[in-house]
Amino acid sequence: MSDFLVLYSRLPFLFCFNFSNLSFLFDSGNDKTGTGKTMLAKAIAGEAGVPFFFSSGSQFEEVYVGLGAKRVRELFETAKKKSPAIIFIDEIDAIGGTRKLKDQSALKMTLNELLVQLDGFDENNGIIVIGATNFMESLDSALLRPGRFDKHVVVPLPDVGGRKEILEMYASKTKLNKDVDLNILARGTTGFSGADLFNLMNQAALKASVDGLNAIDMAVLEFAKDKILMGAERKTAVITKETARCTAYHEAGHALVATLTEGALPIHKATIMPRGNSLGMVTQLPEGDQTSQSLKQMLATMDVMMGGRVAEELVFGADNVTSGASSDIMQATRIARNMVTKFGFSEQVGIVYHGGATGEEHASDETRASIDSEVKKLTDAAYQRAKALLTKNSSRHKLLAQTLLEYETLTGEEVRDLVQRGKKPNRPIINKDGGSRGDTSILGGNDKKGSAGGKSRIPGFGRDKQ
Repeated sequence: MSDFLVLYSRLPFLFCFNFSNLSFLFDSGNDKTGTGKTMLAKAIAGEAGVPFFFSSGSQFEEVYVGLGAKRVRELFETAKKKSPAIIFIDEIDAIGGTRKLKDQSALKMTLNELLVQLDGFDENNGIIVIGATNFMESLDSALLRPGRFDKHVVVPLPDVGGRKEILEMYASKTKLNKDVDLNILARGTTGFSGADLFNLMNQAALKASVDGLNAIDMAVLEFAKDKILMGAERKTAVITKETARCTAYHEAGHALVATLTEGALPIHKATIMPRGNSLGMVTQLPEGDQTSQSLKQMLATMDVMMGGRVAEELVFGADNVTSGASSDIMQATRIARNMVTKFGFSEQVGIVYHGGATGEEHASDETRASIDSEVKKLTDAAYQRAKALLTKNSSRHKLLAQTLLEYETLTGEEVRDLVQRGKKPNRPIINKDGGSRGDTSILGGNDKKGSAGGKSRIPGFGRDKQ
């Protein structure tokens, strides 16, 4: 599509004739931002070799009435003097939103002026207008009608080839070690936008600088990727042995079910290192770009979600189960409800689509009861499958949990070696205190663990006080 735009922008020079204005609208196609709409516009400007005028939708509106419409006119008049030219309006939804009777007249004036300039009485020969938005559905219908923004260009998340090219572009601006393989990095960053990849390279550069490295190596890039995927490590968090043990068995339950269930996504990392709001997590990544999910994959995902809750019940008893599985249950329920109401995977409800977030929009009371019953049936079945798997492999589950307490973080390959072959990692043990972290003496126990030995860093306070 960028080649098409560049060709049209060069037409007056190549064939010596004028053409009516062309209008294109870049849309991310989903709720994901940072897909590269603005970057694509910059690339078109560089390749076309014609004057390029940039503006943001929010720049037109201010306190003074009529100023927005005036700025739209001035923008198009300036572009006509430099014709052929390209006008790019970023975040066009700021001025192009659907008009309502209660809207202020100034907002309507700005949009009306833009509509007239795009396709009014006078033709804007030699001008290409490009808009960008993440909210196509919020734009006024008059803005999208034929003759205005009728050519829609979806800018989706990059595939593996696009991710590699984006990484190569950002890598050219820094220094990489010889061990860096951008092919591996591109395959392992499924779902990353162009902005995410920029952030990854930036985080890696910062980490390399802090560590005193002369170049970015693969370990630093993996650190940056994990930071984006799982959040920053909370190394100063105070974790007791009991909390660490519960977290280890919970995450080991997820990891074991994910490893032994056909259709589950491969494990990327399993960790009990606190990150963000979580005490631990198991991160899974698809092997390639995934555009859809099969029934087997959805059921496997639900089984994995149930693995943590089931593990706590089997090891600590039903009375000692924690609330840590709330987000897992929420995700499993959401998948089950979508299977019943959106994907037609329920024989009782049938192959029908039910709208709304809960899938019960405009549904009768009888249908809603059927939906709830089918959702519960799916989640109960996932719970039973996870329970059977963890009961059968209890020894490997225990080994995996104990290893997590010792190493805190395991790669996907290390998890598979443990579960399938009983092989522990061939590297030094990180934690020899049963998973506890920080100065746990401040919690009132007898544990004196901590670099300060229970002492306050401020003289005269805590145990330093005589």
